[in-house]
Parts: sequence; C-alpha cells; structure tokens
Amino acid sequence: MHRRPFSRLVSVALSGLVAVGLLTAADTREPTTQWLARPSEAARIARVEQGLSPITIPGEEPRKLSLTQWMELYGVPGVSIAVFDKGALVWAKAYGVKHAGGSEAVTVDTLFQAASISKPVTAMAAMHHAEKRKWSLDANINDTLVSWKVPDNEFTTEQKVTLRRLLSHSAGTTASGFRGYSSTEPVPTTLQVLDGEKPANSPAVRVNTVPGTLTRYSGGGTTIVQQMLVDQLKKPFPVIMKETVLGPLGMKHSTFEQPLPKELEPLAASGTYSGGKSVEGRWHTYPEMAPAGLWTTPSDLARVALEMSKATKGQSRRVVSQAMAKQMLTRQSEAFGIGFMRRPGQEWFGHGGGNEGYRCFLMAFESGSGVAVMTNSDDGSHLFDRLIASVMAEYGWKGYTITPDGIGMTTDLLARIKGTDAALAWFKTRKSTATKEDTQVTPDVLNELGYSLLHSGKVPDAVKVFEANVELYPTNANAHDSLAEGYAEAGRKDDAIRLYKKALELDPKSTNAVKMLEKLGAAPK
Repeated sequence: MHRRPFSRLVSVALSGLVAVGLLTAADTREPTTQWLARPSEAARIARVEQGLSPITIPGEEPRKLSLTQWMELYGVPGVSIAVFDKGALVWAKAYGVKHAGGSEAVTVDTLFQAASISKPVTAMAAMHHAEKRKWSLDANINDTLVSWKVPDNEFTTEQKVTLRRLLSHSAGTTASGFRGYSSTEPVPTTLQVLDGEKPANSPAVRVNTVPGTLTRYSGGGTTIVQQMLVDQLKKPFPVIMKETVLGPLGMKHSTFEQPLPKELEPLAASGTYSGGKSVEGRWHTYPEMAPAGLWTTPSDLARVALEMSKATKGQSRRVVSQAMAKQMLTRQSEAFGIGFMRRPGQEWFGHGGGNEGYRCFLMAFESGSGVAVMTNSDDGSHLFDRLIASVMAEYGWKGYTITPDGIGMTTDLLARIKGTDAALAWFKTRKSTATKEDTQVTPDVLNELGYSLLHSGKVPDAVKVFEANVELYPTNANAHDSLAEGYAEAGRKDDAIRLYKKALELDPKSTNAVKMLEKLGAAPK
C-alpha cells in the first residue's frame, strides 16, 4: 500500500515494457522548436538533448538515448523545458504531444499542472502581503485567520502555528498532499478540505506534533495560508495570486483558477498515469489551490526563479524586498526556506511537483541560472536528473548534486527491457551479496516496481513481484499489505484477506489493513 512520496529523486515506476530495438533505433521524431530566445543557443540545445547520461544494464555496454527515446522508454507523452542563464531566459522548447495517443503537439505555451511548485509561488504572495501589511511571520496564525481557526490542542499549548512554520513545513500540521477531484466528483470548499468534511477526500488538517520541533511536509499547512490570505484580503485566491505575483512577473500563461476555465482547456496538456492511460476528464481539480493548483508553463516558472534571484541582489522588488527574498531563501527548517526547497549542502533553490498525471521540477541558483521541466506523465520524474545534469554540463553550473542510478533504477530498467523475471533475478542476486551498510537494497524497490506494474494493468507480473518481496522480506508488513492489494486486483479475495491479516499481525497500527479488511467484508481479527 505505502509508496514513497514524490521528490526530485527519480522514483521507480513502470509504464510498460519497451522493445530492446528502441534503444538502438535512430531517433526519427525530430522535435520542432516553438520558441528560441537566442539563435546562438541552437547548438547548445542539441547538445543538451543528446547529452543525457546513458542507459546502463548489468552485463551490457552503456547505450546513449536521445531525449525523445527516453520519453518513449518511460511512456511520457509530452515534455516542456525552459532554461535560464545569468539572469535571462535563454531558450524554451517542447517535445511530444498534449494527450497520450494523440497528435496535437506540446508547445512552449502549453499549460501543465505545476502541483507542489504552487507552494513557493504562494509563499511569494504571502510574504508580499506580510511586508505590506506588517504581519508577523512568527505570530499565531489564528490571529490573522477569520472564517476558520486552527483547532488548539495539547500540541499547541506553548508553541503556535505560525506563517513562517506553515511555509517551511515545520508547523506540525497534517495532510502531506492531495489527490484532487476527478471530473465526475463534487469539489469541496476550502473550509471543507480543512475540516475533512464531505465531499473532501482527505482527512482534516490538524496539528499532531509540537509546532517548530520537526520538518514534515504538509500541503495542509499551505492550504491554511490560502484561507488566511482570502480572509485578510477578501478576494478569491486566484485573484490574489494574479494581482500579487502572476501579473507583476508577466506570467501570461499561468492561473490558479480551479477548475481550469473552459476557455483555457484547449491550451492544457492532459494528465497521464503510469502505463499510458489518460486521467479521467483529462485532469483533476484541486480546490487546494495554494499547495497544488497552479497551471503554468516552464517559461513562466523561470520568471518566478529569476525574480527571486534579482530580488536577493536588490535588482527588483516587484513582489518582495531584498531582505525578504534573502529570508525566503534561507533555510528555516531541515530542508526548506520559506516556500522554497533549500537542501543542506546544496546551492540550488526550487521545488518539485506531482499531481495526478503530472510531474514537474524547478531548479535555480541565486546567480540567475536554472531550468524548469514540466511533463504530463506520472513517469515524467524519470527524466529530471538526466535533463538537469545535461543542462548543467552544457552551461557549466555547479551546486546541484545529481543522484546516480541506483538499485531501484536498475531493477526498473531491467523490467522494462528484459522483463519482470530478469529484474527479479537480478535483484535477488544483488540482495544476496548486499552488506548491512547497503541502504539501497530494501523492500521499497520491489514494492515500487510492483505498484508500477499494477498501475500499468500488468496484474500477474505485479503479483509476482509482490510475492517475491514477501519471500525476501517475510517480516515486512508493507510487503504483505502490497501483496494483499495485488491479490485483490487479481480477484483472489481469500488470499487478499489472508495477507491483510498477516500485515496487521506484523503491524497492529496498520490502518490501511483494517480499512481494506472491512472493505472485503472480513473482520480484522
């Protein structure tokens, strides 16, 4: 059941097996450039496209793939990229199609869901108004909330939920993320989301750890900021964002409107699940606009990063002052500034994003250089580090650590190219030789692979992977939970019940096992 959350690290996912011939075939689909800021960049773009790190399969020579070949390997319909360097946007280019199986090309003006990259953009607006209206970043957020209050409890007796803590993921709030609402589902209000009231599909946003004591990602916390801004400014949230950030920065292809207005629908790329299936109704609607609701383009995201870079140097204050910009890019918690990711030992700032059917990433340096990548696929994150590494090599940037292909990636590639049996055989051999210090050989690897197969409709292969995981890790509750889900998908109800009960035996706190047993009509005990 449990999978690792989206991050900038390439996650293990499987969209479908690809013929080995793809890896050596000529790249016949030459993408066209819709916009090029500097003609002199053409050769650099070509080198970026061809400079992606090679595919590495155990026992074989590394093989180079072009960007479009990598897209085919992972089943990513469309990709849009913008590169900025030394304070200016230097090129943007789009590849592939808006809809899986379609023919309408992605352009540099095609809209994608930015997902969690909405959070730092929201933070810019919140900090603008905090400066303008002299709100304290460290006062109790309930002092500025009007129509809803953070319920106080034993965790908020001494330490309070504050604007700074909410935007640096250290407020102790729940709800890490949201799955949105399909075109056939009713959409809740912000207050219903905050209280977990129907038709909200997420639990109530509450404080369950002492604010300020740990960093824990919380989209729910950013939703509180959304409500606070609406309460104080007495305007709809999309209007606030347009007036405060999108308009001043010239982000003409961006909106926080949810659902997406009908007139903008033709400009948008459709979300795609792992395996190539389009999201029902093309995309989900996110009433949680502040943490997940931005529709935009890579070029507009580049404008966000460029503004922050200029603001830190005192060259612009269209949104925030130099002092505030520096504060936003200073680490406030373990891995976050105010809104932006700030990893220890790393020079970059930015954020990743993952909504249903979309993956994106923004990485920038205070020097005014960086890259924004947006895709309309749950598997789009597989491309990020390879693209970023190629861009960095071409432009000579330093300060972003590229994660080398690990065991998860190798297992995934083997499954794609040589099949599930080959991937399992390799993983079992690798596990048999692993030392105690080897942190990569974990049940998470096969768990991720199994779910990717499951979501791709390859149920028998998924069950095979989950069964192998239980065999290799007999005391791991999550492995049993996942196998139970695989059995349920395969129509093996009795086996599913047996495995859920085993998962609950191994982990008595497994709420998912209890929930699924009830759904299957079986008593937990």
